[in-house]
Amino acid sequence: MNIVTIYIRLLDEGTEVSRPAQAEQIEDGIFRLLASPDYDAEDERWEFVPGTIVHAERRADSEGEFLLAVAQLRQRPA
Repeated sequence: MNIVTIYIRLLDEGTEVSRPAQAEQIEDGIFRLLASPDYDAEDERWEFVPGTIVHAERRADSEGEFLLAVAQLRQRPA
């Protein structure tokens, strides 16, 4: 299992912000978001919740390259 750090946008923050989370790489550019011990849906609203299969793209900022989740492919099982 290949675990990587991926960034998830936070919603309702008033400015564009994202947070790091762990994800399992399924194939190139496709990841399953893993539950984080500090994940609290009441405190932070993630664009994609843990368990969701997402497409991620490489982005860059002043601190270097990172993976950003950009689209949901499948929702976590109910």
